[in-house]
Amino acid sequence: MTAKRLLPFRTHTLALAASALVLTGCATITPEPLNSQSLRTASDQQALRKDVEPIAAPLTLEEALARGLKYNMDRRVRMMEESLAMGQLDVAKFDMLPRLVANAGYSWRNNDRVSRGFDSVTRGPSNNNSVSSDREHQTTSLDFSWSLLDLGMGYYGSRQAADRMLVAGERRRKAMHLLMQDVRTAYWRAASAQLLREDVKKTIALAESALADSRTAEFERVRNPIDALRYQRQLLENLRLLESIEQELSSAQVELASLINAPMGQPIPLALSQVSNVGAQALAVPLARMEEAALVNNPDLRENHYNARIAREEVRRTLVRLFPNVSFNYGLKYDSDSYLVNRNWQEAGLNLSFNLFNLLTGPTQVKLAEAGVALADQRRVATHLAVLTQVHLARLNLANARGQFDRADAIYTTDNKIAEVSRNRLQAQAQSKLDAVSNETAAILSLLRRYQALAQVHAAENRLMATLGLEPEIGSTGELSLKDLTEQLRRSAPAWSKLMGKPVAEQQVTPTVQPVAEQPTTPSVVAATQISRW
Repeated sequence: MTAKRLLPFRTHTLALAASALVLTGCATITPEPLNSQSLRTASDQQALRKDVEPIAAPLTLEEALARGLKYNMDRRVRMMEESLAMGQLDVAKFDMLPRLVANAGYSWRNNDRVSRGFDSVTRGPSNNNSVSSDREHQTTSLDFSWSLLDLGMGYYGSRQAADRMLVAGERRRKAMHLLMQDVRTAYWRAASAQLLREDVKKTIALAESALADSRTAEFERVRNPIDALRYQRQLLENLRLLESIEQELSSAQVELASLINAPMGQPIPLALSQVSNVGAQALAVPLARMEEAALVNNPDLRENHYNARIAREEVRRTLVRLFPNVSFNYGLKYDSDSYLVNRNWQEAGLNLSFNLFNLLTGPTQVKLAEAGVALADQRRVATHLAVLTQVHLARLNLANARGQFDRADAIYTTDNKIAEVSRNRLQAQAQSKLDAVSNETAAILSLLRRYQALAQVHAAENRLMATLGLEPEIGSTGELSLKDLTEQLRRSAPAWSKLMGKPVAEQQVTPTVQPVAEQPTTPSVVAATQISRW
């Protein structure tokens, strides 16, 4: 074998050996569990705090909402899902374009391509063998193709991708409504915890002091042991109640920090806005207007409308798939084979094809697609009824929450007066510490329930807003700064004024913000200065 022929043989032998080694390496891949190096979360921690502005002043409710909308990680995931849906729409549009494919190839064989013919007169074999191609040659081509079926499928696929992008937008709206509801509830829980923390500590200290005095009196036999033990039992019960209040309030700041993506474990100073007439505007809106707004704006219902449109587009895609396909091809070719007379040439063709099995499977495919439309319509009708039910229930819950707040306010007013009288009697040594601790505990518990009732009113109002699909008119949270977003939330028109048709000036209320740290810690003064009564 000559050196010229031996070189390609060795080259291809080496190529086959390399391919065998690669396949052998693929067969030896084993699962690799995560190790400590792979589980390092420093980069994730940096991603969590990326572009998050620190809290430099007492946090208002509007700023807490703005931070939740701008920095909450779940909301960022929803926004990325919407961006991904927009990218899928851009990709789906290219499916309607023709195909332009460039090819380049190399061919080799170890011997000549020899052809044997026969004599056309004698019908016998010919003794002349012929070589028709080189052993090595390169080919290149540039092919343009256009298919009517691909055009139709790409068109309806793009329409479906557009609707899926709108579905992602509705899910983002729903997530925004739930986030604002959670932020409001967590903010008021954290505010009540911040306001009551000092009062709880002082009352616990007073109870501990009274308990120590009682145990000393029991040891010295100053009073009846049964009376001393009963006294201690009531003190311990009040201590247990105060500690349960402290434990309940301790998680509020963690929940708020998680919602607004603030550092965990660091105290968040809060500033309370003066709140008046909570929920009154919502209950003044006629129920018929609420139902009308919900049927137009509710994210779940709008999502089901888009899903029904997607199902109808799927029926059209199925029908297009059943039609014959017309395709056109045009290409520029080149082959380096020296035996070819024309090494450069052009090709064009028109092709008509039809899958005969579509005559059998077509009706079944169409029936399945129509069943999907019927299912989507049924889901939309069911969601329609569910939304109307949610409107009535949300309005009823708001009315009940306001009633509970009125009752909690009345109870706190009474308990606070009792606690004030008890403190005066204790200073005059006309009353025992047990009665003072019990009355202070009752006042603190009543104030806590009042704040909890207020949080429930805000949560019920936000739940009603989410059901109606109402949200503040704000710009893009990604483009706006935190300061601008907070200002837009503060100046946004109340959602209920849009339904009532009243001017914005009649509804707009500028809150008076006061830092909590400057407020007195006595329960009676706190309740009077921080939250105005109805």
